Amino acid sequence: MPDESLVRFRRVIAAACSELEARRSEVNDLNVFPVADGDTGDNMTMTLRAVLNELDSMDGQLIDEYGRDALVAAVARAALLGARGNSGVILSQIVRGAAEELASRPGELVDPVLVSAAFARAADAAYDSVREPAEGTMLSAVRAMAHRIAHDLAHMDTPRLGPEASPAEQDELIAEVLERALDAGNEAVERGPEQLAILRESGVVDAGAYGLTVIMAGVVAALRGAESVALDHQVVAPGTLHQPHHESSRFRYCTNFAVTGHGLDSHPFVHSLEKLGDSVLVVGDEHTQRVHVHTDEPERAVALFEPVGEVSRLDVADMREQVADRSARVSGDGVPMAAETQCGVLAVASGVGMVRLYEGLGAQVLDGGPTMNPSTYELLAGIHAVPAHEVIVLPNSPNVRMAADRAAELSEKPVRVVPTTAAQQGLAALLSFDAGHGCEANVAALAKATEGLSLGGVAPAAKDDAQGRFEAGEAVGYAGGELVAHGDPAETFAETVRRVAAEAELLTVLAGEAAPLGRQQLEALLPEGVELDFQQADQPAWWWLLSAE
Repeated sequence: MPDESLVRFRRVIAAACSELEARRSEVNDLNVFPVADGDTGDNMTMTLRAVLNELDSMDGQLIDEYGRDALVAAVARAALLGARGNSGVILSQIVRGAAEELASRPGELVDPVLVSAAFARAADAAYDSVREPAEGTMLSAVRAMAHRIAHDLAHMDTPRLGPEASPAEQDELIAEVLERALDAGNEAVERGPEQLAILRESGVVDAGAYGLTVIMAGVVAALRGAESVALDHQVVAPGTLHQPHHESSRFRYCTNFAVTGHGLDSHPFVHSLEKLGDSVLVVGDEHTQRVHVHTDEPERAVALFEPVGEVSRLDVADMREQVADRSARVSGDGVPMAAETQCGVLAVASGVGMVRLYEGLGAQVLDGGPTMNPSTYELLAGIHAVPAHEVIVLPNSPNVRMAADRAAELSEKPVRVVPTTAAQQGLAALLSFDAGHGCEANVAALAKATEGLSLGGVAPAAKDDAQGRFEAGEAVGYAGGELVAHGDPAETFAETVRRVAAEAELLTVLAGEAAPLGRQQLEALLPEGVELDFQQADQPAWWWLLSAE
């Protein structure tokens, strides 16, 4: 029979995670402090989800069979490794502090006295994780909850429970205690703007503090057997944007990773990380450290730790994109944040029309620029932004393949690269994508969809040909990677199409932003029996990208 304590623990964590997931976008939109680290709701959700996954892996064992110390260590490590951003790292320390206190009292039922001690230790752990604690944040909220529980103990008729107490009595008493703690947390959230000018000027409460009350509301609901507990929504008024002085950090990437080894010590690295960026957090123990830093150079932050341990669970988020998305949502110009799917796609592409085509097929797009050459860490940030548990990357260029493979190796999420070499090939592959299926099934489907495709393109020559065949600016046509025509744009297009669409009935043409011929002119140049699928893609380098099957 499953251990009732473990069943309760999993139940409340699952409810808290569900409540936070439901308000994830709401929490994200509140975030303005300390810098534009806009994924607060996501970060806290992933931390709790990691704890839930760890509990599920115990497969119904009894706490005493598993070992209380082992359980605490596993939960604390799961929270630490699952943490993202400031909010996630601080939440992981709250979880660790509470779990360690509960485990330090073997044989005691969880009652108000034990809950009070757990919250006190959680608050201490949270404050200890931050070099310069700021009041008005989630630190204030957890401290307020701890103080309320400690204060209420003096006025409770039943502060302790004996072994004869039933699980229902235990749930009810803990719920009463935590409900009052939630009231204190809500009060702390509302006081935040009085304590932090940045919140007051922005017209919001602290995202992390509010996220903590959302978690607590989920816990109370689970203990009471209810679907939810009344909790006011914190909605950002339309038009409320970041103030100029905190619109973004000086640094671009929110970088998170884990370091595992022996005898690890965070102190020597903090100063070095602060030279690379800001918002530095390094927490954990001598075996596992979690690192968070905002920097323009994620690779240098990672390199600091490689001599002392194994770096893993690397996660990089582009904070400028987060700010832009948040601003669009709260101004009413954006769309609500999408719910996470099982599998998502990140496609590298350039051109307004091309982006529209990829997004229309369900892909997240990373702008590859005119040269289609994003860095590994730009790809990692793009992978992070895909709202899915697993991600498929379509590099759409031979230049991007190696960086995409490296990003897949480093990513915290499971990532597979489908080696598309051109934008038109990636679009054809996406027609077989199903977000409800897993990564492996989609990889097989996408790879099969590209079989038999004939690819080509026509572009202006970037320079004079060394063999004297054409000059810069003249048309050059390629079929299957081979130069097949050059000179006049119309003649080059016609000959290239003849090679690409031989024996084909349908030719797809993606027109670039500077293409010298329009749709009707191109139709007149098609071989007899070939139908044209014309799309305005606006890619910068190629006049026309071609594909036929």
